[in-house]
Amino acid sequence: MCMCRCSSVLFVSSAVGLALERLIMCASVKYGSRGPALIPRMKTKHRIYYITLFSVVLLGLIATGMFQFWPHSIESSAEWSLDRRSVHDAPLVRIPMSSPIPERGDLSCRMHTCFDVYRCGYNPKNKIKVFIYPLQRFVDEVGVPISSTGLSREYNDLLSAISDSDFYTDDVTRACLFIPSIDVLNQNSLRIRETAQALAMLPRWDKGMNHLLFNMLPGGPPDYNTALDVPRDRALLAGGGFSTWTYRQGYDVSIPVYSPLSAEVDLPERQPGPRRYFILSSQTAIHREYRVELERLKEENGEALLLLDKCSNLSQDLASVRKRCYKGQVYDYPQILQESSFCVVLRGARLGQATLSDVLQAGCVPVIMADSYILPFSEVLDWKRASVVIPEEKLPEMYTILKSIPHRQVEEMQRQARWFWEAYFSSMKAIGMTTLQIINDRIYPYAARTYEEWNNPSVVKWSSVNSPLFLPLIPPRSPGFTAVVLTYDRIESLFRVITEISKVPSLAKLLVVWNNQNKSPPEESLWPKVTVPLKVVRTKENKLSNRFFPFDEIETEAVLAIDDDIIMLTSDELQFGYEVWREFPDRLVGYPGRLHLWDHEMGKWKYESEWTNEVSMVLTGAAFYHKYFNYLYTYKMPGDIKNWVDAHMNCEDIAMNFLVANITGKAPIKVTPRKKFKCPECTAIDGLSLDQTHMVERSECINKFASVFGTMPLKVVEHRADPVLYKDDFPEKLKSFPNIGSL
Repeated sequence: MCMCRCSSVLFVSSAVGLALERLIMCASVKYGSRGPALIPRMKTKHRIYYITLFSVVLLGLIATGMFQFWPHSIESSAEWSLDRRSVHDAPLVRIPMSSPIPERGDLSCRMHTCFDVYRCGYNPKNKIKVFIYPLQRFVDEVGVPISSTGLSREYNDLLSAISDSDFYTDDVTRACLFIPSIDVLNQNSLRIRETAQALAMLPRWDKGMNHLLFNMLPGGPPDYNTALDVPRDRALLAGGGFSTWTYRQGYDVSIPVYSPLSAEVDLPERQPGPRRYFILSSQTAIHREYRVELERLKEENGEALLLLDKCSNLSQDLASVRKRCYKGQVYDYPQILQESSFCVVLRGARLGQATLSDVLQAGCVPVIMADSYILPFSEVLDWKRASVVIPEEKLPEMYTILKSIPHRQVEEMQRQARWFWEAYFSSMKAIGMTTLQIINDRIYPYAARTYEEWNNPSVVKWSSVNSPLFLPLIPPRSPGFTAVVLTYDRIESLFRVITEISKVPSLAKLLVVWNNQNKSPPEESLWPKVTVPLKVVRTKENKLSNRFFPFDEIETEAVLAIDDDIIMLTSDELQFGYEVWREFPDRLVGYPGRLHLWDHEMGKWKYESEWTNEVSMVLTGAAFYHKYFNYLYTYKMPGDIKNWVDAHMNCEDIAMNFLVANITGKAPIKVTPRKKFKCPECTAIDGLSLDQTHMVERSECINKFASVFGTMPLKVVEHRADPVLYKDDFPEKLKSFPNIGSL
């Protein structure tokens, strides 16, 4: 007997054969050997009918399951990769003549009006995701391409660099920014109307929202507009020729005009200093009025100025591009640029000139005379440090203006010019990554690069520290604070300090900076037993600045700098100081307060250590601060202040107060009413502050630092932070910080 129920067959794709077999067996049994079957035998035509019906239903379910897990968007599976696809293999797309044309371009667009930041969302790396459209060949109805050059080598390099970067994503649904594979770098090669229609056909165009176009040669004869003439709706434009009339501040990005000579000619870096020529002009095809004025300057200043032009006696081929001539004498270009201190960069038919890139590569200071020109990446780069910008009408005064610049400043500008080229101009990759980083900084401003990171050569890894000058949106990596104790050989008081600090609830780590090179630290077994990690760092030289070195062991954002003789502070006072710092992470929060005063009789600043209601400094012998300032003190301290401190073995705390006040524009915060910070067991031999010349030298430090900073950044305030209820007549158990030192 077949004990099966035909209505109970399971529709599982992996059991298709078994289900069919069971169905056929059930339908084919009429009589068994011992009696009639439970159901009559089906007729042949009915059996075929049910088998066919069952197969159709089963195949339908299988197909439904396949489509359920199939990619919903063709775009997301089309990864941009030159290795997988070339221009010739790209699919052909015909543009109907009736295809819509985008709007000309909204000059009122800003990031908050024409850019959808919600596409970018939050991600732990604070990095936008960029999608590159698959490569396509756009042609009109009769098959004529929209561009005479197709995909240029420069644009190919740009897209390849982006696709290899951390910005890139092949998932269109995750993208924040979209980059067309349509090359619009050079407007001369484009059919304006058809290119605009091709942009409008992009699947995610949406009136250009969150789309980025790269263009280096905008406009065309006779007007040479300073922005791309292709209608582009709300798309962002990274342009190489913006003027103040066409640049949308904070929306567009001004980029350099790439010079192909960067890849073809290797100019080794030359040390800054005086060069053979003072001023050099190497541009060809400049306006006749400029040429006449330059020739006049040449006559007045002789050999100090070299005026070059194209070589008329050479065949006009590719080799001639790398030659310049003066009265029949031939010079190699751009090598000749390295022989001059200053190099002229004048406007041509277009505002943006590739000459600027050549000049920077040569380490020659560009003298830019192009009124209304938006300098490349000027949103983040400080061009005053690498160039001289002179109005065009001041061309006759150029020589006098440049002669007034000090030699030392010229050398700094030469060094900065070369570094600008290496970091931001040297390749299409550098240009593309800089553009995306600028846009990224707009979208994630709390994680943006600082002025120093954009404009200073990267000597320090800043990735491990956050600036306290902006409110953090995420908690610090490690809570609590790291106590950094500077010591020489006062072992007994050092151990007492460590014992007291270890009682503070928020202490995360103890770091002892051992500043004695002639004596080893005590054995590990002799140190106090504490519940937090304790690390001893031995220094190579006995310098006070060692206390502010950004040690890798400091993982917290809060640092407590404390001397090995400050044994009077209680754990309540230290915990309260830390909690005040958490409210003001950009300030110095400390215990001993000091004041600077102006001495009218002597005509200079004076250091005052007597206790008053006014405070302009807190001593870092006991103070909390953000570890960001360790980096600034060690690597960015102005002038020779750091060397001065190390040479005089004094004033490192005053230098830190100057530094913080100059950056933040804010006064320090003194906490708790305690004013006595003398070590009861220290003698004149032990204590540096007891030296008779100490006060005089401290005043000298203030005047020295004010001279280096060029201003007096210290702010005088009458303010002190005390814990709530500390003086009130309440039971001690109701007070958060009962053990606070008195006046």
